[in-house]
Amino acid sequence: MPMAGRGWKGSPPRTEGEARQRILEAANRCLERYGPVKTSLSDVAAELGVTRQTVYRHFPSTTDLLLASAESAAEPFIERLAEHCSSREDPGETVVAAIVYVLEHLPRDPRLSLLLAPERADLLAVGITSPTAIGFGRAMLRRFPVDWEALGYDDDTLAELAEHLLRVIQSLVTAPGVPPRSPEELTRYLTRWVAPAIPMPAGG
Repeated sequence: MPMAGRGWKGSPPRTEGEARQRILEAANRCLERYGPVKTSLSDVAAELGVTRQTVYRHFPSTTDLLLASAESAAEPFIERLAEHCSSREDPGETVVAAIVYVLEHLPRDPRLSLLLAPERADLLAVGITSPTAIGFGRAMLRRFPVDWEALGYDDDTLAELAEHLLRVIQSLVTAPGVPPRSPEELTRYLTRWVAPAIPMPAGG
């Protein structure tokens, strides 16, 4: 039976799962239209023809909803990133290329860019070092043409590396420098200070 309640532009969802999916799709459209900073829960509710309280029943906060939207965009982005790094074999060079790619391309994705928006400090703090984000980071590292096991990395140390790289990205977003470095300058900077630490010796 369709879910009870008014709204939904005359076509209420039949299940809780369908309701969540439609809310998420509406959030994605709002992010495309208004951008990651200006999108609000009211915009999403208006897009669906429901009240804010209806949206809150499925997503406890705006942060939860926007993080769910970002997660839905993560897999396609990781695929593109893995392709970008597919020709590299040196671990340090690969990681540097990945960081530069993320900083250059993530802001162009309206769903993922909210994780890097300084104005959305709530999402930046929660999202980029959350267990979900670290899990995606570890999955990303495993798609690179690097034999991490041969270098002494197990699941735990690879998760630590993913967390470290996410924290590097976070710091470069919140304090990019004056003036901000170009991709070429950033590559040189990271090659000097980040690449030498990868890989660590086995057991280190």
